[in-house]
Amino acid sequence: MVQNCYLCHGPDPSSRKAELRLDIYEGATAALREGGFAIVPGKPRKSELMFRINHEHKDKIMPPPETNSVLTQREKDLLEKWIKQGAEWKPHWSFIQPKVAEEYHEAKIDQFIDEAIEQKGLQKAPLANKYTLIRRVAYLLTGLPPATEDVEAFVLDSSEQAYEKMVDRYLDSPAFGERWARHWMDLVRYAETKGHEFDYPITGAWKYRDYLIRAFNNDLPYDQFLKEHLAGDLLEEQRYDSESGLLESQIATAFYAMGEGTHSPVDIKQDEANRIDNMIDVTTKTFQGLTVSCAKCHDHKFDPITAADYYALYGVMESTRFTPLDADQNLAKEITAKEVLGIEAYVQKTVADKIAEKYSEIGLNNEKAPLETSNYKTLGDFRGADLDGWSTTGVAFGSGTTLGNPTIHPATGKLMKLDEGKASSRIFGSGKMGTLRSPDFILDTDFIGVRTRGKQSTIRIIVDNFQLIQWPIYGGLTQEINNAKWEDYTFNVEPWKGHKAYIEILPGEYQQHNYKLHPEAFVEAQYAISFNGDWPSMVASMQTESSTAFSEKQVNRYNNLLKKGQMNLHFPELITALDSTKNLSKTIENTAFIYGVSDGSATNSPVFIRGRYQEPSEENVPRRFLSALPHGNEPFQSKGSGRLELAEAMLQADNPLTARVMVNRIWHHLFGKGIVETVDNFGLQGKLPTHPELLDHLAITFQKEDWSIKKMIRYMVTSEAFKRSAITEGEMSEKDPNNLYLASFPIRRLESEAIRDGILAVSQSLDSTLFGPPIPTYLTEFMGGRGRPEESGPLDGAGRRSIYQEVRRNFLEPMMTTFDRPIPFTTFGRRDVTNVPAQSLILMNDPFVIQQSEILAQNLLAQKELSFDQKVAWLYMRTFSRKPTEIEVENASRFMNKITAMKKSELDKADLDLEVWKEYCHSIFNLKEFIYLI
Repeated sequence: MVQNCYLCHGPDPSSRKAELRLDIYEGATAALREGGFAIVPGKPRKSELMFRINHEHKDKIMPPPETNSVLTQREKDLLEKWIKQGAEWKPHWSFIQPKVAEEYHEAKIDQFIDEAIEQKGLQKAPLANKYTLIRRVAYLLTGLPPATEDVEAFVLDSSEQAYEKMVDRYLDSPAFGERWARHWMDLVRYAETKGHEFDYPITGAWKYRDYLIRAFNNDLPYDQFLKEHLAGDLLEEQRYDSESGLLESQIATAFYAMGEGTHSPVDIKQDEANRIDNMIDVTTKTFQGLTVSCAKCHDHKFDPITAADYYALYGVMESTRFTPLDADQNLAKEITAKEVLGIEAYVQKTVADKIAEKYSEIGLNNEKAPLETSNYKTLGDFRGADLDGWSTTGVAFGSGTTLGNPTIHPATGKLMKLDEGKASSRIFGSGKMGTLRSPDFILDTDFIGVRTRGKQSTIRIIVDNFQLIQWPIYGGLTQEINNAKWEDYTFNVEPWKGHKAYIEILPGEYQQHNYKLHPEAFVEAQYAISFNGDWPSMVASMQTESSTAFSEKQVNRYNNLLKKGQMNLHFPELITALDSTKNLSKTIENTAFIYGVSDGSATNSPVFIRGRYQEPSEENVPRRFLSALPHGNEPFQSKGSGRLELAEAMLQADNPLTARVMVNRIWHHLFGKGIVETVDNFGLQGKLPTHPELLDHLAITFQKEDWSIKKMIRYMVTSEAFKRSAITEGEMSEKDPNNLYLASFPIRRLESEAIRDGILAVSQSLDSTLFGPPIPTYLTEFMGGRGRPEESGPLDGAGRRSIYQEVRRNFLEPMMTTFDRPIPFTTFGRRDVTNVPAQSLILMNDPFVIQQSEILAQNLLAQKELSFDQKVAWLYMRTFSRKPTEIEVENASRFMNKITAMKKSELDKADLDLEVWKEYCHSIFNLKEFIYLI
């Protein structure tokens, strides 16, 4: 019915025909306008549906001929049987909470698998030999072949726990995180550049990649992993790396910023809608296995996802702001920052108490703030003690303004002056990372003005959350600050009247949209205004009475007295404290950055009729989760985006999808196919699970085991189903040609990264260093276009694993693409597995493969004590993790003799040996066994 009926008679009212709805019981059993009922439970002969699907006339038959859908006789019989049984409607299986029948409470994986095998009349394949098993486990857990010594040790280990010990060794390997991080990177469309016109960099993307590697290696619980991705910047309890002290939580939010980006879209509101659509698509597919973006223009045609659901999530994303973050923020910096602020507060209070004691008669706390004049509107006033409702990220701006901070002579302790109020990124000195942002507002004047000063810093007007600001259209929305004196910076925003916007002030600059922070950079601001015509002759302070040590007017009065010599105070006891703040501030360094997110103003979006933002609904949709899932109708209460509430909704114990989707992804990566084959789509258009009870068992186990990914992987790979041979007999192939029921282990090709990394590993060229900046892409002569880097990276990628090779959207690495690494534009939980001539051509002709073949041959010839047979065995053990058969040794000999005969007249003995063995090593890389797990 989903495939054949729902397009015209499903949940979407815009495409529904004859007012007949078949996806719910009430609609299917309601009276038809022409009389009768589509379905009469228990009575197929009285059901109009059966009459129409069996009709022969083109004007009567359903589905109509123009849909090109034809029901088979089996499908018609199923519908008739279902109606006869009572036509029971249930929610789609994936929307029902996982449960396991009582008889399966103590069951393990193999009981579920074996029962299905028995029901289908299949014969189980025998267990694979040890050589096959260690190669299988090593590649699937680490993406690398096992070392020869590890193979030999496992084969010789006759203990009952030999296999489990081997599995644990690979689970504990640093390479495990690299392997599984790359799987996750497919889901979040990981790239280090934006693509489109100039392929601009995504600041610090590789820091997010390193975060993933650490997370998988440390077995970060999946529920925490999910929360950090959706709302790592909002968590009350931030997570720090146990070894480095690095603040991990906020780094995960960089996945939001991995999307493509255009630098000069004509319609930035439409550009925002496109980017938010991509964020919703990636978020919901990745964590819930649902295609929510299908509800952008109308209710989902198949799943119980409404357009209102989509725009509820749209509001969450629209309330989220992109921002550079300190990628190396750590606990030590935060402790130091708090210590400095504490000392400064103590110093200010000490000074204030003495002034109050001696000069209390000149306090001016009771004066009223002047009324705002009509020719401008204040958007932010920092001349008082607070930041006037503006938000900050990073440490640079501290927690308030500089109002009342005393300047004390470093030698005598004499009070020189009190700071006037201003937002300053120099709370801890120059070159400190932080941003200051206004609340959202609607542009309703021609100009925005910001009074500021600074060095190598930036002010931006962010309209409709558009980040890639530059000429030819949007260049006027950003200005560089390079003036140590106060200056009025004016922005002409007349072309964007009616759009929402916010102001961003930050030390540092965007160089080709890559955030950079000079050690001397700083920015300070007094106020921001919007106005028409000329800059106002005076912008009155709108700050009210201060709850801190000094008010704005007190500071002005006291500074006048100090200037006139009418106040004479000394604080020698504070000199040491102020010196310590300077020394402590020097330890707060910011050298590495990542583009993540922070919270903006809470925004509820209207529904865009037919997906057009130009046609908004009258009512806004409250930010919330999906209405078809538990707690999905509860509006989010946060004053920001609601991302943390979204994460918590996904992790509710009664959410049927979160655990199922993740364990299915793990199963997919281990067995080559998910229990639900459509790993990114658990909706009605997705495939049904082959083993539904097993899937529920795994989901429940996953949660009981504290969402441990490593424990789940270990549970799966220690099953008998995983350890079976890949050999299939004729009858097995006939009864289950797609091996859905796992009577044998599925033969599968290695992914592009595993093929390349395997070549490096066996040639002993692999640099196993963890983490670090990406290795620049090796550029062939055919790789041209806008954004082409000035210099090429090394042919062998400096020997680093493929996960560390740069991912440039406009210059994707040919070998990776040829072997089906997905182009990063949306979620790809399941890669294509193609078999095309280009793959053979890569392995035969790519200079990297040829280079590594020669290196492997050189390493082989260095084993001078080995005989010919032993050399072949040496190669086989490294490339296939097994010994060669006698026939394979004979074939190697014949191959070598032919190559020798072809080339002996061209080369001397030493060169001939290297060339012949290089050709043989090259042929090994071209064998199916090298790029497949069989």
